[in-house]
Amino acid sequence: MKYILIFFAALIGQGQTTVEAKELTPREIYEQASPAVVMVMGHSDSGKGGSGGTGSIIQTDGMVLTNAHVVIEEKTGKPYPRLSVFLKPARVSGDTKADLVRMVRANLVAYSSPLDLALLKLEGVAAPLPVIDLSDSDRTKIGDRVIAIGHPEQGGLWTLTTGVISAEVDNFNGVKGKHVFQTETSLNRGNSGGPLVDSEGHMIGVNTAIARVAPDGMPITSISFSLKSSVARQWLREQGTVSSQLPALPPSGPTRAAAEVPAAQLPMQQPIPAPRPVPNQTPAPKMVSPKSQSGPIQPLATPPLPRAYNLDELVSDRSKAEADLDGMILEMRGRMKER
Repeated sequence: MKYILIFFAALIGQGQTTVEAKELTPREIYEQASPAVVMVMGHSDSGKGGSGGTGSIIQTDGMVLTNAHVVIEEKTGKPYPRLSVFLKPARVSGDTKADLVRMVRANLVAYSSPLDLALLKLEGVAAPLPVIDLSDSDRTKIGDRVIAIGHPEQGGLWTLTTGVISAEVDNFNGVKGKHVFQTETSLNRGNSGGPLVDSEGHMIGVNTAIARVAPDGMPITSISFSLKSSVARQWLREQGTVSSQLPALPPSGPTRAAAEVPAAQLPMQQPIPAPRPVPNQTPAPKMVSPKSQSGPIQPLATPPLPRAYNLDELVSDRSKAEADLDGMILEMRGRMKER
């Protein structure tokens, strides 16, 4: 009997195989993840000024995750009254007029300025949208290969950049529960809110901040920061809007995120100061490295230089289009009343 048990145990042991996820090439990751990456623009009612960045579709019904500083107006500390989201075309040609034809309106569901997170809901989505898997970042370690997809100024739309995880930082900038990855993946203004993706094609971070110039003017390179997806998942569950499509995290998940603001409370009577995006048509503020930090790391920014597309012009044009549309609607309503 003893030998029979040993025999069956050996058979069971032989039948057990460790299934390891396949590592994808950057091309495979891009083809899989980029259709779920969007461009996000916030606009004022006046048609002047706005902000632009990147977002990720995390639910087929049109839930988009991005940075709070992309959708919060710096001057008022309140959400932009108008949000436009652009879906990826079948082929990115480099012609912004052709690449940005798939525009949809969006509504702000919730945001957290301390975590620099915002959740948007696309309007009028008829068909299921492609999504990116918001995975568990606890499996990601220093040295792991990652890519970023976004719209960096001086680059093209839906740009792919590659790198590795360089470090991990808990309670980033003194915000409890704000755990981030440091990466040397190239990020610039316009990447704000976009996905950091691991070698299996899973989103493990939200690209949030960079360090480019130290207080003494010394240039800093390859220092970028992404909020861990585990923090984003915890915050999303607390909003009560996307839990049905987010698998449960293991018990060792991150601490509870702080200072979430549900959409029901917008606009707030005392706005939470938003992280400082770069003002339009002005030089970027100096960045601060973690080692010589005398103030907060700034949101993704870059000095104005020649570029493949002009983010400020795109935002301004979209804002003017929104204002012109409002004017036309008001004029038509006035004519109808006269009749």
